[in-house]
Amino acid sequence: MHSPIRIALALLLLGTTLTAQGSTRAAAPPTPQLPYTPSLDPTAMDRTADPCGDFYQFACGGWMKNNPIPPDQSSWTTYGKMQDDNRALLRALLEQVAPGTAGRTPNQQKIGDYYGACMAEETLERRGASALAPQMEAIAKIASIADLAAVVADSHRRMVVLGPILFSLRAEQDAKNSTETVAGIDQSGLGLPDRDYYLKDDAAAAALRAQYGEHVSRVFQLLGDTPAVAAAGAQTVLRIETALATGQMSRVDRRNPDNTYHRLPRARLAALMPSWPWDAYFRQMGIAQIADLNVAAPGYFAALERQLTSVPLGDWKAYVRWHTARLASPYLSSAFVDADFAFFSQTLAGAQQLQPRWKRCVGRVDRHLGEALGRVYVEQYFTADTRARTLRMVRQIEAAMEDDINTLEWMSSETRTQALEKLRGVTNKIGHPERWRDYSSVRITADDFFGDARNAMAFEVSRQLTKIGKPLIRGEWYLSPPTVNANYDPQMNEINFPAGVLQPPAFDPRMDDAPNYGNTGGTIGHELTHGFDDEGRLFDARGNRRDWWTLADGAEFERRAGCISDQYSSYVAVGDVRVNGKLTLGENVADLGGLILAYRAWIVETTGKNPPAKDGLSPVQRFFVGYAQSWCANTRPETLRMRAITDPHAPERHRANGVVSNMPEFARAFACRAGQPMVREPACKVW
Repeated sequence: MHSPIRIALALLLLGTTLTAQGSTRAAAPPTPQLPYTPSLDPTAMDRTADPCGDFYQFACGGWMKNNPIPPDQSSWTTYGKMQDDNRALLRALLEQVAPGTAGRTPNQQKIGDYYGACMAEETLERRGASALAPQMEAIAKIASIADLAAVVADSHRRMVVLGPILFSLRAEQDAKNSTETVAGIDQSGLGLPDRDYYLKDDAAAAALRAQYGEHVSRVFQLLGDTPAVAAAGAQTVLRIETALATGQMSRVDRRNPDNTYHRLPRARLAALMPSWPWDAYFRQMGIAQIADLNVAAPGYFAALERQLTSVPLGDWKAYVRWHTARLASPYLSSAFVDADFAFFSQTLAGAQQLQPRWKRCVGRVDRHLGEALGRVYVEQYFTADTRARTLRMVRQIEAAMEDDINTLEWMSSETRTQALEKLRGVTNKIGHPERWRDYSSVRITADDFFGDARNAMAFEVSRQLTKIGKPLIRGEWYLSPPTVNANYDPQMNEINFPAGVLQPPAFDPRMDDAPNYGNTGGTIGHELTHGFDDEGRLFDARGNRRDWWTLADGAEFERRAGCISDQYSSYVAVGDVRVNGKLTLGENVADLGGLILAYRAWIVETTGKNPPAKDGLSPVQRFFVGYAQSWCANTRPETLRMRAITDPHAPERHRANGVVSNMPEFARAFACRAGQPMVREPACKVW
C-alpha cells in the first residue's frame, strides 16, 4: 500500500446543459482542492516519547491525538485519509458526467448513470425490496436440489461479491501451469467473516452469534416475515452456516498453496458432491464444456454434500433467502442499508455512523466499473513523469534486492541462481493498464441501481469465465486505477501500483528523498519481497508452484521466518487477543525485507549528496519517521478483534515497531541501547 504525485489539477467546468427532463442544469462544481499532507509531518510526532521505547508513539503520537476516528469509519489511518480524499476527487468527476450532461463519452455515460442511479434515494425508497421479487419467487418455488442449484447459479452469475452463496466459482491461473486458465471452485457460504466466528465457544463469540441471529431475523422481517417466522429462519441459517464452517479450511492452512491446489477431473467433484446437478450448474454458468477444475477445499464439498442430503428443502429456502437479501442490501431501500450497516459495520467493526451516500456510491462505481472510472481519473490526474519516477525507484529497489541475494551468506549458489531468475522476471505495473477494458456491452441506466449492479457483475463474471480453458492473458489489471493500495501477484510474478496510491503522503514531490524512500520505497520493497515470503517463495519466475529451493536453504528460510512469526505472536492486538504470527507472517516478512531494501536504495540515491538535517531530524531519522508515519492509525477495538481473526496484516503499531526493532541502522540512528524495547536481540532477518 504506498507511492508518487500530488493531485491538485483543476477540472474544466462543464457548461450549462439540459437534464433528461429538459430543465436547465447548473454547471458542475470544480474539483476540490485537497489539503496538502506531507510525507513527513513534524506535527504528527510526539517528541515527548522515547523513540527507543516506542517508535510508533514518537512518530505518530501527534497524528493519533489530532485525528480521531470519524463516526463513519471503523479505523482512521494515513492511507484511509488518502483514500477518503481520493473519493472527493472521484465524486467531482462523477458529478461532471451525471445523467443529463451533454457530450458524454460511452464510458462517461455508464459511470455517470450508475452513480446517478445509486444517488437516487427517493426512487430506491419507493421501490423498497421490489427489485428482489423475481429472486424471492424463484426461491419460493424450490422443490428439489436441482431447483436450489438453479437459484444459486443465478446468484453466482449476477451477484458475485464477497461471500457468494454456498461456494464460489471463478477463473484462475493454474498454480502448476501458469500459462493456463482453469476453473476454480472453493469454500464460501458464510454470513460472518470467518469460520472461527462459528467454532469458538467463548462468551464473546456466543454473544456475537446471537447478535448475528437477531440481524438475520430483522432482515427476514423486512422481507415480510412475522417476528416468529423470522426468528425461526435465523436459527435455521445459523445452524446451516455452523455446519458449513466446520468443513472449512482455516486461513492459516490456506496460506500454503499446496493445501488449496487439487486439480481434479470433473467426475471427482461429482463424486465428492453427487447430490448437486453439476452438469446443469456448469451449463447455466456458461462453462458446460469444462473437463477438470481446481477444487481448492475438497473437504468442504464433502461437508456440503452431507448437508444437502440431511437439511430439508424448507431450511435451504431460508438460507438462500437470507443470503440473497444480504448480497442485495446495499442496492435496496434505506431499511435494508441501515440493517446491513448496523450489524456488519457497527457491531462487527465499531463504526458509529453510516457513510454519506455519495461515498458509498463512488465506491460502487469503482468496484463495478473500475476501468471506466479509472480512465477518466488517469486522464485528469496521472502523468508520465509520475510513472517514470515510480519506475526509477522500483529499479533501484530491485537492484538492492539483487545485491542482497548475491550476498546472502545462508543461501546456496543453486537456490541463488533461481532467486535471481525470479527477481529479474518481475513485471512492474505502474499507474494504469496499457489496454482499457471494454464496457460497451454493459447496460447501465440512470434509474435502476439494482439492475445496474447485476448487469455490471454479470458482465465481469462472464468476462472471467470465458477465459477458462484458454491461454493466460497477461497485462490485465485486477486493481482499478483509482485504488489507494498496491499488491504483488505470485502467480503473475508482478507488482501493481495504481495511480490512486501515487500521491502524498505516500510520496511527496516537495519532500526530500528520506521520507519518500521510507514510505513509498518501503512499500515497493514490501511488494517485491512478497515474491520471496513464505507463500511467494513457493512459486518460480513464471508463476508456477515449484520448489526451487534446496532442502537446506528451505529449512534455513523456515527457521528465519519462524523468528518473525514468534516475534509477532508475542504482540497484543487488542485486550486479551494476540496477533496471529502465522497468519500475518507473509506481510511481516515483506515489511521487514521491504524497508531494508528501501534503506539500501536510499543510501545509493543520496551518496555524495550530503542531505541536511531538517525539522530536528537527521536524514536517516527522517527515513525511519517517514516509514512509521505511513502507519499512523486509530482503530476501533471491534475492528482490531475482527482483524486478529481475518486480516493477514498485523496492527499498524506493530508493523512500525516490529520492523525497526530488527534493524541495527535504526538503533544507530536514534542511539538506542541494547535492552531497550526497540532493539531486538537477536534480531530477526530473512531478506
